[in-house]
Amino acid sequence: MGVNKIPIFFHSNQIEFKPKYEWALGNRIKHPETTRRAETIYKELNKSPELFEIIEPKKIPQKLIRQVHSYSLLNLYNTASNLDEEEEFYPSVFPQRMNPHPDPTNIKNAGFYCFDSGTPLNKNTWGAAAWSAACAFEAANAITKKHSVAYSLSRPPGHHASVDSYGGYCYLNNAAVAATHLKSRGRVAIIDIDFHHGNGTQDIFYEDGDVLTISLHGDPREHFPYFCGFPSETGRNKGEGKNINIIVKDGMSVDGYIRKLKRTVLPLVSRFGADYLVICAGFDTYEKDPIGSFRFQTDDYQTIAKSISSLNLPTAIIQEGGYFTKDLGKNVRSFLTGFMK
Repeated sequence: MGVNKIPIFFHSNQIEFKPKYEWALGNRIKHPETTRRAETIYKELNKSPELFEIIEPKKIPQKLIRQVHSYSLLNLYNTASNLDEEEEFYPSVFPQRMNPHPDPTNIKNAGFYCFDSGTPLNKNTWGAAAWSAACAFEAANAITKKHSVAYSLSRPPGHHASVDSYGGYCYLNNAAVAATHLKSRGRVAIIDIDFHHGNGTQDIFYEDGDVLTISLHGDPREHFPYFCGFPSETGRNKGEGKNINIIVKDGMSVDGYIRKLKRTVLPLVSRFGADYLVICAGFDTYEKDPIGSFRFQTDDYQTIAKSISSLNLPTAIIQEGGYFTKDLGKNVRSFLTGFMK
């Protein structure tokens, strides 16, 4: 599928959200999901106006987000918008077994909706997340029109956010927003190549027969989100057989990864008869990433993209993880150019 110039969707308000730290395995550490992630990608892609056109998205109507997320979850984010400028809330009580009656207008009830201690709320969370989702919607919309490929520079990321929960640095599921828009026009396949399992995307489409979700990720027995991402999770009801989890061993190089794509992933998408493709593009698979455990190099992302592009489907690429910021822009550029023939 030939591509002349790839539209890149990004809004400057996405960098107003600046989490200070996270609690990881009992330790307080500097938060990996920094504004520098989006800034370095933007800077790298902006160097090549002949290849990429950077476009500011329109504000997304809340009704489109509510097609994916619950009213209570969005109400909680609205509550967080009223926090003081320097205030940041980290849930510390997670009432899984108490049969509670949460109040999303009380920020102290946030632990009902959150599943980790590394995803804070502050007054800028909702604005950044909503613009991130708007970018994904615009990318999806672009591939229903004149573009064969579009990229959403979504930050914060989204694939860990479910219908009514957030975590893993994710607040709104950007890929799900894109896929929900596209599935009104045809069948949608989602390929998640982030190092971590896309648990939120799985949850959202687990009973949906019109969306095929495939996630290639590190072993959840050892890596976040730990409790899901196993091959036995195959979907339910109309979605049975439409959820595919592929565990990739630590230390995997690109050759083994490409074999998994060619032997399993691409044939599954073809048999499903997808009309559109959404890619959850995480770059924490990079050899220097502080969170992932694969051995991918910058040029490998172009190889991966070329393999996926052989499906010849209109493709919306949604930014997810990637935390070695020095090389993140180069890695994204490598991946995007793999869709140019």
